[in-house]
Amino acid sequence: MSSSPNPSDGDRLVRLSDEDAAGDILRATILSLWKAINSLTRLRPSKRDRYRVAIFGSARAQPGTFVYEEVKRVAAAVASMGCDVVTGGGPGLMQAANEGASIAGARGSVGIRVELPFEQEVNPFVVEAFEHETFFTRLQHFVIASDAFVVVPGGIGTVLEMFMIWQLLQVRHMPEVPLILVGRMWTGLIEWTKASMLDPRLALANPADLQIPRCLDTADEAIAVVREAHGQWQAVQSTRG
Repeated sequence: MSSSPNPSDGDRLVRLSDEDAAGDILRATILSLWKAINSLTRLRPSKRDRYRVAIFGSARAQPGTFVYEEVKRVAAAVASMGCDVVTGGGPGLMQAANEGASIAGARGSVGIRVELPFEQEVNPFVVEAFEHETFFTRLQHFVIASDAFVVVPGGIGTVLEMFMIWQLLQVRHMPEVPLILVGRMWTGLIEWTKASMLDPRLALANPADLQIPRCLDTADEAIAVVREAHGQWQAVQSTRG
């Protein structure tokens, strides 16, 4: 007559009615999932065939406006260099970037979306779309997928994306890549960080950290910086065979 298994305390079955024990198991399981996610997010491609430029910007800008046409021009120039363009996949300046890449015949024009109760469909110029349910996973996808970041005028979401990349660069959680801010609105923000965070009465940041973003006024300046960074990337890739 076979004996029934005698599970250890760690493996014993728990009834759902035992709320404390069930809660402990759920908490431990969730913690394990976060550890797995943390490990996965450390993975980055060792070598990419094409340079990828993420462009962050407002969903509200309309086609035909000056800023829309300039962002389209930046993306077209980036695509003409042989680079892929990565955006949030929505309307406004995200669409402008995907449209510019499309006009230039880019092989890759990517949209990384997030579910929102009021948001739009993926813009028609996206070649490859990814859908996320949270901003957390979406932003991590941008980090893994991109080799440079160009931030054009935008609202709270764009500011969030910019600060996320800035912090990851500051704490060396991602490789050193260009963070390019284009437009006059960003100059005021960077000046505010320097005035507030480098106050000698209470220094809140390292001066070098506030030099990470490059503030530029024009689309042409942004194109030149991306071209330089892309050239450096190509040189490194060629040495890797």
